Amino acid sequence: MAYETIIVEVEDHIAKVTLNRPDALNALNDQLMSELADAMAAAQADSKVRCIVLAGSEKAFAAGADIAMMKDKTYIEVFTEDLFGPETDAISRVRKPIIAAVSGYALGGGCELAMMCDFIIASETAKFGQPEVNLGVMAGIGGTQRLTHAVGKAKAMDMNLTGRFMDAAEAERSGLVSRVVSPKKLMEEVMAAAHKIAEKSMISTMAIKEAVNKSFEVPLRDGLLFERRVFHSLFATEDQKEGMEAFLEKRTAQFRDK
Repeated sequence: MAYETIIVEVEDHIAKVTLNRPDALNALNDQLMSELADAMAAAQADSKVRCIVLAGSEKAFAAGADIAMMKDKTYIEVFTEDLFGPETDAISRVRKPIIAAVSGYALGGGCELAMMCDFIIASETAKFGQPEVNLGVMAGIGGTQRLTHAVGKAKAMDMNLTGRFMDAAEAERSGLVSRVVSPKKLMEEVMAAAHKIAEKSMISTMAIKEAVNKSFEVPLRDGLLFERRVFHSLFATEDQKEGMEAFLEKRTAQFRDK
């Protein structure tokens, strides 16, 4: 499928999806979200893809949802069409690991989109925020929920109630991002991480993603049992045998996703 608001490149088992609305600082509109959901579903279905990278531009990952698109909508319209719901649900259904490469602004919907990914690697120029309160609304696709899980109640309340931005250093200290690098090194660092993931058994990486996400949904006791049972289940795979044999033989494992 030909896309107008994103660029998709697949190479070496990695699907790189780049937001491409430069004149609007990659603001999220209906078309971009629809195309992004389609591209993510295609990457999930492509047996050659083992990891997904989501990136924006150096100036902005995404500066928020498209206000011009939203300002005249009514409650009935946004409720009946479930504004952004189907697209974000589609992204959440992707089982393969997704890395967000964030440089510049990741605000409002942009911050929420980055948080939908499995982890964020940020450049030193990154700025995160949920400034929807300045528009007379609030976050609608994870800014009060995923952000609170990531950085805790106090900082989530602060960011959502005041609209202040969090810089990359604070985001790393707070647990919102996994690491911070120089802008020139961002994509090199992200692609290196993606290649490391792509080298692993995809059965294991998908199971790990599912298990970590489960920790946010169930009590600890239930989560530990889920983890243990999934760990046990991986002993039914050829990749478990290959991985352990390769370790003992001091060679690189050749996983086949079986």
